[in-house]
Amino acid sequence: MKKIVLSLIIFCSILSFTAAQQTITTASSFFQSVSERYAGIKDYEASVKIEAPGAKKEDKNKMEGKVSFKRPNLLRIDFDIPEKQVIVYNGEQLTIYLPGSDAVLVQSVGSEGGSAGGASLATPQGLYLMSRYYYVAYESGQEPVPLTNDSDEMVIKLILTRKNASEGFRTIKLAVSPETKLIRQVEALSNSNETFSFSFTDYNLNSNIPDVRFIYDAPSSANNYNNFLFTE
Repeated sequence: MKKIVLSLIIFCSILSFTAAQQTITTASSFFQSVSERYAGIKDYEASVKIEAPGAKKEDKNKMEGKVSFKRPNLLRIDFDIPEKQVIVYNGEQLTIYLPGSDAVLVQSVGSEGGSAGGASLATPQGLYLMSRYYYVAYESGQEPVPLTNDSDEMVIKLILTRKNASEGFRTIKLAVSPETKLIRQVEALSNSNETFSFSFTDYNLNSNIPDVRFIYDAPSSANNYNNFLFTE
């Protein structure tokens, strides 16, 4: 009788362990599901809030606007704060209009290395590059956690760590909606220990955004600066 009870206990333990295994989703698997979600999106628009380092270490530049994306690599951000500022990336050229300086910054970039900053991480190409050059792990486990300390919104949080020192960001943190698999927040730590954060809300998916949306004609009065990334 004791042997039978012991056998039942062992058998039940094995069943419990097997069931637990079946509910575990690795960080890499979850990240892959997010990538597949974005791979199925033809285009989207969303509200975006950006925080970037200011002139002083304790300062933050806060920007708000609307981001538009269309496959394979068209990206545009029209800002309300700063008003009329625009960033456009067409896969080959990055254009930034700075109304405060009345300047247009233009940079030719490669199809893989170029981007419109951290906002491009929330695209199929950005996710592909992250999976290729970063290790993926859960920041706080596979269960949803509050987006922020005072938020009721629940998200899955991932942390990506670069595989080699040549990458532009040391770590990238992603907050992803478990229901929609859409990215809510990106927090990227640069090589100089500066943090850039991007918050995405009010997604509008697959609305057939025309290509002309990503053509930008800067004001004729603006001063043009080409290849600004390589200018002293």
